Amino acid sequence: MVLLRHGRTAWNAEHRFQGQADPPLDDVGRAQAAEVAGVVAAMRPDLLVSSTAARAVQTAAVVADATGLQLRTDPRLVERGLGHWEGLTMDEVAARFPDEYAEWAAGQDVTRRGGETREAVAARACAAFADLPSVELTVLVSHGATTMALTNALLGLPQRTHLLGPLANCHWTELYTEPQRDGVDGAPRWRLRAHNVGVPSTTAVPPEPEEDAQASDADA
Repeated sequence: MVLLRHGRTAWNAEHRFQGQADPPLDDVGRAQAAEVAGVVAAMRPDLLVSSTAARAVQTAAVVADATGLQLRTDPRLVERGLGHWEGLTMDEVAARFPDEYAEWAAGQDVTRRGGETREAVAARACAAFADLPSVELTVLVSHGATTMALTNALLGLPQRTHLLGPLANCHWTELYTEPQRDGVDGAPRWRLRAHNVGVPSTTAVPPEPEEDAQASDADA
């Protein structure tokens, strides 16, 4: 399975918390989607499913054209709801809601902002995952926090901290199963093959240091 984060938006460039707000891809994001589409097509995926957010659908549509796959969407793959932080930059959140920002920067799951918990995001992402048909390779186009929550759940990692770190725009995580190593109950055990993989170019860049350190559970 390939978990692909959408391309860049203007809000990403401005370090604004997006959550379930719906900004589209910017020019860089569209270029990123075009670059990554050929790489994903070379993997010969069997199924392509996207979040219903515009930035994810726009990314996935380019992948669909390259792969020839029909694009499916699932609202359960949308980004983590961030409540009254959505649309604000990190500096604006720190100024308007200093206590909440301090808790979040310390790694706490801030729920009083009106958003979702990490566990709630993981639950709905896992429900979407459970409804997928069994194929050789699935590509899910989603968001930073949602992708991390699903990855943690499948690997049995805690939701409280994201040990793997965030995904850059149009980067992906690869997971796999080996049938001979399935559990005694027959359920596959997911393993990590790669994380934060991207196309080496000037448009598919890793997160900036402050985003990597402070925005690890938000699509910011």
